[in-house]
Amino acid sequence: MSVVFRSLEEAAGRFGPCALTIGNFDGVHIGHQQLVREARKQALARGYRSGVLTFHPHPRTVVAPHRTTRLLASIDERLALLEKTGVDHILVLPFTPELSHLTGEHFVRQILVQALETRFVVVGYNFRFGHKQGGDPALLASLGGTLGFETLFVPQVRYRGEALSSSLIREHLQHGHVARAGRLLGRCYSLSGPVVSGHGIGSRQTVPTLNLQPSDDVLPANGVYITEVHDQDDGRRWPSITNIGTRPTFDGDSLTIESYLLSPLRGETPKNIRVDFRRWVRAEQKFPDPTALKTQILRDVARANTYWRRTALIAAK
Repeated sequence: MSVVFRSLEEAAGRFGPCALTIGNFDGVHIGHQQLVREARKQALARGYRSGVLTFHPHPRTVVAPHRTTRLLASIDERLALLEKTGVDHILVLPFTPELSHLTGEHFVRQILVQALETRFVVVGYNFRFGHKQGGDPALLASLGGTLGFETLFVPQVRYRGEALSSSLIREHLQHGHVARAGRLLGRCYSLSGPVVSGHGIGSRQTVPTLNLQPSDDVLPANGVYITEVHDQDDGRRWPSITNIGTRPTFDGDSLTIESYLLSPLRGETPKNIRVDFRRWVRAEQKFPDPTALKTQILRDVARANTYWRRTALIAAK
């Protein structure tokens, strides 16, 4: 199990010597996972600990708050994903104005070398660091030669012709392309949170649903999706369809995330759920009346059931 440090003071003297990878790791996508795997490989070969250095809050909230974007994962979700990689140590470094003003050389000397005892650095080919991102791979390699650590720059990761990035994944989600986003993440994109009361319309006029509290995470485009709902407290799960939108048939004006379970609930209603997004079904639309909406939902259910039957057949092979 990874050891997580929440400050430089806590990590100093306990973190290294290490092979370290550095980044924001928003979403911990397959490119990020490759960096961590390489750091673990180099650590194992040299008898070091493997380490991840990441930041919270996101540096952009400090240096360019007018350009902040929604993230693919909260800090807790990011840590859980990083821990699954098997890395030994993770440092969540608080990103402060003072940290943002460190020069590239000071960042390397004070944090990587002195505090974390870094002996090997694994980063992307375009890694930038220090004040106003003044440090580049050439500077990092030069400092490594001077300060006694090795460097490895991993080339751009591409998937099916696309240059992988967290921004690309956000773009796919904003267009409803959840299957593409999932391939780049190496898992389904998901939203988590408490179950909240709906408006009572579904249970009375269409179909009953579990309603997820909207979060600050990136939301897929408004529409209907094939999903899987997980009870975060006891591990139950259900195939489902989920609608993200404003309920235009009922002249709604607030965003809701409503999941209809395709298998019986049985037992208590979950208090906290995770919704995994599998596939886009259709855009949200306004129907002439609740009966027409219910008819369409039943069509959506039939399509989702077909998907899940095929998925089960594939899994059985």
